[in-house]
Amino acid sequence: MLQQLCFSKWLAIGIAVSVVFMYCLAQNDDDCKLARAGPPATIVPIDEESRNGTILVDNMLIKGTARGPDPTIELTLKDNVDYWVILDPINQRLYLNSTGRILDRDPPMSIQSIVVQVQCINRKVGTIIYHEVRIVVRDRNDNSPQFQQQQYYVAVNELTPVGTTIFTGFSGNNGATDIDDGPNGQIEYVIQYNPNDPTSNGTFDIPLTLSGAVVLRERLNYEEKTRYFVIVQANDRAQNLIERRTSTATLTVDVLDGDDLGPMFLPCILVYNTRDCRPLTYQASLPELTAPARVNPINVMPPIQAIDQDRNIQPPSDRPGILYFILVGTPEDYAHYFSMNVTTAELSLLKPINRDFHQKFDLVVKAEQDNGHPLPAFANLHIEVLDENNQYPYFTESMYEGFILESSPVGTTIADNQNLTSALQIIALDNDIEETKDPELHLFLNDYNTFFTVTQTGITRYLTLLQPVDRELQQLYTFSMTASDGVQESLPVTVNIIVIDANDNTPTFSNISYNVKIYTDMRPGESVIKLTAMDADDGPNGQIRYEILAGDQNDFIINEQTGHIIIASGVMLSVGRSYALTVKASDNAPLAQRRSSITTVYIEVLPPNNQSPPRFPQQMYSLEISEAMRIGAILLNLQATDREGDPITYVIQNGDPQQVFNLSRTSGLLALGKPLDRESTDRYILIVTASDGRPDGTSTATVNVVVTDVNDNGPVFDPFLPKNVTVQEEEANAFVGQVRATDPDAGINGQVRYSLANFNHLFRITSNGSIYTSVKLNREKRDYYELIIEATDGALDVRRTTLTLGIKVLDIDDNSPVFTNSSYTVSIPENLALGTVFLRLEAKDVDLGSNITYGIRTQEARKFFSLNKFTGELSLLKPLDFESFADTDATFTFLVEAFDISGTMPPGLATVTVRIRDMNDYSPVFSKPLYRGMVAPDAIKGTVIATVSAEDQDPPGTPASLVRYKVDVVQFPYSASIFDVEEDSGRVVTRVNLNEEPSTLFKLIVIAYDDGDPVKFNTTTVEISVLQPSVIPRFTQDEYRPPPVSEGAPKGTQVAVIAAAALNQTIIYSIVSGNEDGAFAINNRTGVIFINKSLDYETVKNYVLRVQADSLQVVRTNLPVPSKSNTAKVIIEVQDENDHAPVFTKKLYIGGVSEDNRMFAAVMKVKATDKDTGNFSAMQYRLIIPPIKDGKEGFVIEPYTGIIKTAMLFKNMRRSYFKFQVIATDNYGKGLSNKSDVLVSVVNQLDMQVIVSNVPPTLVEQSKDQLIGILERYVQDQIPGAKVVVESIGARRFGDGYSEEDYSKSDLMVYAIDPQTNRAIMRNELFKFLDGKLLDINKEFQPYLGQGGRILEIRTPDVVANVKKQAQAVGYTEGALLALAVIIILCCMPAILIVMVSYRQRQAECAKTARIQMALPAGKPASAPATNLYEELGDSTMRGYAQQEQQQLLRPALLRPEELSMESGIDPGQEYYGQDYYSYEHGYELPQYGSRRRLLSPSGMYDEYGEVVVEGDGGFYYSPQGPEAEWARKKRIKLVVDPEYETSSTGEDSAPESQKNRLSNPNIQTNINGNIYIAQNGSVIRTRRSCLSNSLKVTSPVRLGKHFKKLDKLAVTHEENVPLNTFSTGASTTDKLNTRPCSVSFASSAIDPDNMATKSGGSRLKSTEEQESVVDNEDIKEPLELPSDHTQSDDEELWMGPWNNLHIPMTKL
Repeated sequence: MLQQLCFSKWLAIGIAVSVVFMYCLAQNDDDCKLARAGPPATIVPIDEESRNGTILVDNMLIKGTARGPDPTIELTLKDNVDYWVILDPINQRLYLNSTGRILDRDPPMSIQSIVVQVQCINRKVGTIIYHEVRIVVRDRNDNSPQFQQQQYYVAVNELTPVGTTIFTGFSGNNGATDIDDGPNGQIEYVIQYNPNDPTSNGTFDIPLTLSGAVVLRERLNYEEKTRYFVIVQANDRAQNLIERRTSTATLTVDVLDGDDLGPMFLPCILVYNTRDCRPLTYQASLPELTAPARVNPINVMPPIQAIDQDRNIQPPSDRPGILYFILVGTPEDYAHYFSMNVTTAELSLLKPINRDFHQKFDLVVKAEQDNGHPLPAFANLHIEVLDENNQYPYFTESMYEGFILESSPVGTTIADNQNLTSALQIIALDNDIEETKDPELHLFLNDYNTFFTVTQTGITRYLTLLQPVDRELQQLYTFSMTASDGVQESLPVTVNIIVIDANDNTPTFSNISYNVKIYTDMRPGESVIKLTAMDADDGPNGQIRYEILAGDQNDFIINEQTGHIIIASGVMLSVGRSYALTVKASDNAPLAQRRSSITTVYIEVLPPNNQSPPRFPQQMYSLEISEAMRIGAILLNLQATDREGDPITYVIQNGDPQQVFNLSRTSGLLALGKPLDRESTDRYILIVTASDGRPDGTSTATVNVVVTDVNDNGPVFDPFLPKNVTVQEEEANAFVGQVRATDPDAGINGQVRYSLANFNHLFRITSNGSIYTSVKLNREKRDYYELIIEATDGALDVRRTTLTLGIKVLDIDDNSPVFTNSSYTVSIPENLALGTVFLRLEAKDVDLGSNITYGIRTQEARKFFSLNKFTGELSLLKPLDFESFADTDATFTFLVEAFDISGTMPPGLATVTVRIRDMNDYSPVFSKPLYRGMVAPDAIKGTVIATVSAEDQDPPGTPASLVRYKVDVVQFPYSASIFDVEEDSGRVVTRVNLNEEPSTLFKLIVIAYDDGDPVKFNTTTVEISVLQPSVIPRFTQDEYRPPPVSEGAPKGTQVAVIAAAALNQTIIYSIVSGNEDGAFAINNRTGVIFINKSLDYETVKNYVLRVQADSLQVVRTNLPVPSKSNTAKVIIEVQDENDHAPVFTKKLYIGGVSEDNRMFAAVMKVKATDKDTGNFSAMQYRLIIPPIKDGKEGFVIEPYTGIIKTAMLFKNMRRSYFKFQVIATDNYGKGLSNKSDVLVSVVNQLDMQVIVSNVPPTLVEQSKDQLIGILERYVQDQIPGAKVVVESIGARRFGDGYSEEDYSKSDLMVYAIDPQTNRAIMRNELFKFLDGKLLDINKEFQPYLGQGGRILEIRTPDVVANVKKQAQAVGYTEGALLALAVIIILCCMPAILIVMVSYRQRQAECAKTARIQMALPAGKPASAPATNLYEELGDSTMRGYAQQEQQQLLRPALLRPEELSMESGIDPGQEYYGQDYYSYEHGYELPQYGSRRRLLSPSGMYDEYGEVVVEGDGGFYYSPQGPEAEWARKKRIKLVVDPEYETSSTGEDSAPESQKNRLSNPNIQTNINGNIYIAQNGSVIRTRRSCLSNSLKVTSPVRLGKHFKKLDKLAVTHEENVPLNTFSTGASTTDKLNTRPCSVSFASSAIDPDNMATKSGGSRLKSTEEQESVVDNEDIKEPLELPSDHTQSDDEELWMGPWNNLHIPMTKL
């Protein structure tokens, strides 16, 4: 019993202790749990750019205490990326940590939310609980819209209809972008008023502000305006209008010319203030009876030409052509005579016109476009029929003489004097043409036309040199010249051209050296030798002077004129001595042109000896010389030798009776003494003797001289033959006469040939000199011919002689009188006295015996003018008034006629134009009778004193109204000597620097005169006072140089202070020059110069101001007085400041990097420029790169070159891309900055194509930029903005495996980046873009690849081609591998079953410990209805999602591998970077892809709640809470489970069995009207169930399986645009409805504690396979239904997916 009591006692104690222990344990178990109801995660909003230290969470409400000596919990932060959050563990408070940085939701930081874990450690129990804190960063409107370009351009045809959309360039990414979120990032476009182009905003409009499409509102007119500058403003749509931000860009609209105007004739003279042309009359004239072939096409002046007034229609191929027609004309039979080319407007004559019937034609020419345009143009054409040309040309001189220097170059003009100071003028006239007009004659030379030519235009003609001439060959050129008007020729004139000598020949000795023997008994002064040098030049150029240069030893002297060397005085010769004298012969030309040569004279001294006679070297000499040999020429050296050395005397004994030759008595040199003439003597036999003085000391030699012929005689005509003959006209081949000429020269030089020098088309001459007519002659054209017959010999240097033969043609009467001029123009004054003769007309009739009378043919002219019928004098009959003519060009034009009284031919006509001159009616009138001015006593030259002004009342624009000024030098001559007046302006200025006495008064008479006829004038007086020096201020400095002023100095900044002094005067300062732009101003009292407007160093670097100081007394008279002392110069230097930020050459740089690139490989080079100078333009570059994996930056940049390089390896990162910014800062990183975006895409050879060309790689490398530009243009035709990048340039690879290389060809490996996707264009697409345009690309490559260079092919890279081959090889073993896989699966089935059973048991245990949070914090008050679909569907702060982008989705494959854990159901080691999706963009905005599902942002989802109802069909429907209950009932959204994202946060189906059973059985009506917390992959929502039966079981969602593609079909849903502010009735609840639904996603559901226990006998859990089969079953015919007011259609289903890559664990809460 006692034992029982003890047992009971201890049992009770044990039970009590256990109860106490369990109670304590229960108490300690609550530590680290939340003391609040609601979801486990704490979500708080915070505005971006919040200040550092902002409280994020005031109290975490975690049970337990972390303070005191015995804390129960310990709090720390986990996953605090970038340390944005600071934890106060004592107060459980969280703060924002933004020290040194800014919390920015916008790029590049793009911080949309911050998620941290608060780790709570229960110090008593040791358990750890994580509480998630999610800080949602809300957007502020802190960024303005930014246009992608500051300038946009569009060209619009002027015919574009009003209402047409002309520009859509703001759509997409081409317009303005705003990196803010929601309405803050939505863009609207409006057109602003442009003060510089006021009509632009009325001409264009943007009716659809969101699209930015520009529409034409008013009709365009190219002729009025060709360019508009439209200012387009982009503003965001912030809800608060005051907070909206804007930016502007300029749209330049070029108006293209359209075909809205007709043609116009040229030249066009516009009517004043209109765009219409004055009436135009074309003029043409042609001789009567002229054959059409001679005049066609007719010369019309100006040429008929019409152009389309729409001159700039593009393309030029669309421009219409002009067609020409003769519309009407007088006389009416004009069409028989003229036709006009339809396209060229050439006028052609159809048949000759007889002037007896038609003297003129007046036609109307029509021009119209060939496209049927209804606006033709018209012009007049006046054709005058002229009489025949019957006057022959003539020269004003009968003979011309010219001079030319023989050294003149080709092209030199012949001079008319020997000094060559003026050109020889040759004037040829034609009486058919007025003397003041160019007769347009053709002048030709009858000889030497290869040496000289004559200019072919102008009244005065000039002869020029065609080839060089040589005076020594020919000194005189004589030839004749003839002038022809095309019909008749003039009489020839003789032209003599004399060649003036130039020093072009060098004096020449006959021998290179001379040997002379002299004897000791020779005395001083005796002759040694006489040297002779020959120079062919003339005058001083041929005068030779001699001198001994060396070797004479002072024993010899030479006569400088004769070259005679003698023994010097006082010289004693000794036997055996020898000398070598160097003698120089030079001409007498000017020193600079002088020529010379030298010879050597060897002298030997011998003893005297007189024993034997001299001997010639030979007895007979033979010599042939030309008869043209010049006198003095050395012909032969007959020097004999004497053994004893006695002196020898040479004499011609016989054979030269006329002394034609000269023989030197001492030297034996035979020279020509007289001219030779072969025609008189052709041979000479000379007997020459040499004697030493002894009787028997003589020897003899014979010289036989033959004279050869030269062509020195011209043919000579027989003077006895007649020189004048006659011939009957109209006879062909008629004998005219005969000539005969002889030539005394021998051989061919004496053979004579005949030719005609002129009129060889009318006459011919035979070899015997007989002359005949070649054609029928017409005496009316020419009655007398002076036929020049030329006789020439047959020598090479032809000599010619001419004979003028006068031929008279007999006459018949067949011509009308012809006026000397076809038109006369005369100018007469309007006040000409009546009866005054002002013009004399003259007409001639070429017929013999004519009697000419004159008359006025125009009837109207007979009222005003009288023509004397005998004398042709034209006089005034009636007064003329200039003002009576409507046109300013007052003219009177009429026809006059002349006819032969006794003749039968029609009269001749001429046009007389009388111009009436306006006479000067008014004199200039000065505005004042007296002008006054003041001047300083020391005023400098040009100082302005006063200004006079006069006006003339004559009609403006006439010479009589032009007023000019001058000084009267007669009345006040001294004043006129020191003062002057400017002729046009009337300013009175000082003529000289003054030095006058103060207080002197000068008077100056100024004359104003006009240019009228006669000149009229008027005068005024100018009184000029010389001031006292005391009243003229004096500057303290002549020049001021203040310190440099900064260009950033504000307005009003003082720059300099100037000072001037004057006695008892108030000084007024002013800036008189150098301040044209008004940059500076001066205080006129203090002299302080200050800045008046902003300075710009880049525009003006310095200013030079001229300042002036005047006394107040002078200023009040408004007569400033400049002088030397009261003006000064102020030089202001502008100092440059760093006021211009750098500007990048591109707004976006696009490049690529290969997966296999090495570290620090160059990717691209960026460049920025700066307008500033010095260090302010020196750049430093840096990159802003969001953090990438493992904290790597990815890229680096060389700070001073701008070369971007890789800083990491990109292995297995193909189709990833990196977007970052580059910042350029001037002043080496210390100044202003600017930024540009950089896009780098990761590629490999799968994205590349190889372009094979047949030129070496070096040539491709040289032209790489040009070639890539061409390729880029063709790619951009398909993908706008695409960038082509070169990967490598190398030798062509070919052969098996591409192992061989050919360096004569090249491989250019390229790829292209698409700026829309930020990734490389697919290789196959790039091939299509380029291969289809290969011919066009080759044409553009040609200039860079050279001749024959071209692209051979575009192929796949080597690696890709090799992989394909290997893949084909692998395909043969697929069957074996498949069989092996089946065996492995069969062997692993038992293990798989065991794992599945263990997994289900663990799932059930986790479900039992799960806890459902039932209550959430109270929501925000219901907001106003959403203003747009974006707000109605979800978060207005979702960053970066435009309307198109809101439908894009983050897929699991886009998550970072390190963030994929078993809690998400995704294996981190699995490869999720398949070809179907793009890689995750590290550290950037959410990827945006083509899913049709709507992503709902979770922002604010814990502030506003909605209700999720499970209907009878087993589907989940969501309706928001709020006051609009009626709308909520009707507008419910069906929630669809996406199998790709169907997983719990633990990666397993962790819902309890009871919950699964409820959801799987829709027939159980369990009343559950509570809040349900649902989470999937970080998405959280609060839901509310409708009233269901207690037996309803919720179906567990299907976990994420392996078959993504199979389950993906259930997730492809559509959305329906929800109408705004639409309400309808539906299921009624008492809960409030919010207008903003929250983001929803489904996973394993959690229920309240009352429903956690599993009832006995309940349904068993379905296996995972069963769950999947339920979801995959597409053949369910009877869906579960519950009562509902509205059934959702498929279009209203909305997929609720994850909104971020964050995960909230649902277990162990």
